[in-house]
Formats: sequence, C-alpha cells, structure tokens
Amino acid sequence: MSSNTSHICVVGSLNVDFAVSTSRCPGPGETLTAKSLSVTAGGKGANQAVACGRASLTSSDASKVTVSMIGAVGSDDVYYSTLIRPTLEDSGVDTKYIEERTDSRTGSATIIVEDSAHGENRILVVPGANHAGMDDVQKILATIQSYPRPPAMVVLQGEIPRHTTLGLMKHFNQPGSPTHVLFNPAPVFADGVPVEALANTSVLVMNETEAVQMQASISADSPIGAQKTGELKPEDLARQFHDIAKVKIILITLGAKGVFFSTCTGRKGLVDGIRVQNVVDTTAAGDTFVGYFAAAFADFIATSAPLVGFDNAIEPAVRRANRAAAICVQKPGAMQSIPTALEVDGWTVPR
Repeated sequence: MSSNTSHICVVGSLNVDFAVSTSRCPGPGETLTAKSLSVTAGGKGANQAVACGRASLTSSDASKVTVSMIGAVGSDDVYYSTLIRPTLEDSGVDTKYIEERTDSRTGSATIIVEDSAHGENRILVVPGANHAGMDDVQKILATIQSYPRPPAMVVLQGEIPRHTTLGLMKHFNQPGSPTHVLFNPAPVFADGVPVEALANTSVLVMNETEAVQMQASISADSPIGAQKTGELKPEDLARQFHDIAKVKIILITLGAKGVFFSTCTGRKGLVDGIRVQNVVDTTAAGDTFVGYFAAAFADFIATSAPLVGFDNAIEPAVRRANRAAAICVQKPGAMQSIPTALEVDGWTVPR
C-alpha cells in the first residue's frame, strides 16, 4: 500500500445463503411449493466487504482504498473455495486473513423472499464458524496489528460474538487511535451495546428499528435517555448518540423515506429515498449502503484532512450509497446483487 492509500478492514461474518423465492410464506403446518432455490455467497461482514471493494474499483480511485476481511469458515466447505472466496477476490477484497477451521462449519442463512410482500425477506441464520471461530479478541487484534500499518477503518456488525465486537470497539475507539470504527449494529445484540464500547465511534449506521434498540441500551447508562423511544424522531435519536456516546457521525436509514445523517459538528440532513418500481429482493441492501459509505469515508481519510472537513462530503457520500442500495434491491441474492461503482455512477435515478 502506498502512503496515500486507506485500508478498510472488515471483521465479520461469512455465510452460504440458501434463498427461497415464494409467493407467500407458509402458515403453521402448511406446505407450499416455492418458485426457486438459489445458493449464493453472503454474510453481513462479507457483503459489506464486497460493497467496500466494488465501491472502490473505479479508474479514478482504485489506488486510494484497499479492503481486507477477517472472518472464519469451515475448512471442508466447498462453497467457500468455489463461491464465497472467488466473489470476494473478484471484488478486490484480500482474503488471506480468513481462517479455515476444522472444528466448525461455514455459517449459513436461509432466506425466504416473499413476492407478495414486494420482495421483503425473512432470514434464519446458523452462525457456525462466525461464532466458534471469532471469539478470540486478542487473536483478531494480533492479526490486524500484523498489517504493514494500522487500517484507516475497521467495519463491524452484529453477526459475530458480542464480546468480540465490543472488545474491538473499545480498542480502536481509544483516544489517539489511528483507526476509525464504522459500526453497523445489525442484528442488535440482545444485551445491547454499553456506552463505554460505543464511545467515540466514528460512524454508526442503523435502520429505524436498530436505532431505537440501540438508544434503549445507551440510555440505560445515562439519565439523558428518559424519553420514550417510540416518540423520538431521527434527529432526537442522533442527538442522544452524539451527546451520550460522543459518536461522530450518525446515519439512520428510513426505508422509502430516505436516510437521515448527522455529525457531531452540527451538519445534518435528510437524503430522499429513491422510488424503485421493481423491488426483487431487499437482501444486502443495508450492507451495500454501509460498504459504499465506508469506501467514501476511507477515501476522505486518505486525504489526511481533519474529520470536520467530511461535513462537506457527507451528503454526496450518503446519496451515492443510497443509489447503490436502490440498485441492489432490483436484483436477487446477497453478494451477487451488490452493484459495481460503474453501475452506480452510470445509473439514471427514476423520477
């Protein structure tokens, strides 16, 4: 890596996705004939790594952002060698830090895509190696510290053990750390995220449900969060994360309503949602958004400018990430539906 290159390290889950398309979900005791079954590469961590990689693979900025992934899979799983790893590598993601373990199987997700609900999905996850192979915080830190230099950003989600995620956040959120943390609490841990782990996080990306769940966990540690969370607007939620946990950038995705963004220096706004007429599958849309925003943020970090300067770049970054997510939902599958930078920049938004 050259001195002006930002390195994104994604620490997270890798799954084999078994996606079933059906006209509707069966009721208790009911058997239905589904339309199709597909086997694809997925996992929130891997999806976000692919999105980071594809967002960075353009002629103008390919040298500015590099992406690597830390995760765990089963050593005897043919799907990793023939499907997951090639997809990651073709997207520009370095896979040499992914551990192949003999004591567990690759994680899996069974996704039911319901046509009658406009492509909405229901997902059942079997963690496998994502938990058994990702429970040693010190081992993961040692891997990251073996890099030629500290990564500019570590991207984390909720599909690896809670104590691992919290340990990494506490380490990289320390004052003076050269590494920024982007945390996407999806799914939100049942026991929440304490303020001491979340404190000083650079970027927190959540949907509406996750924002309310996260607010409940941080307000338990502070008298500031006395309001009923159901009554809070996105700007109120964001203010609490800024005030209580000193999070620098808050992004709350609002579905069709768009994306609310807020920075600790007072820049805030709402990027309108994009109307998509043919929603095929919403799987990986959130991960696509996260990856594209992470790439934009890492690109900014490469300039060595003060973080406050990102206030002028945040709205375009959110708009581009939102465009990428809108393209994603028009395709089936997880990783395979994540668009390239050329697709995103060449797409004409419907009016």
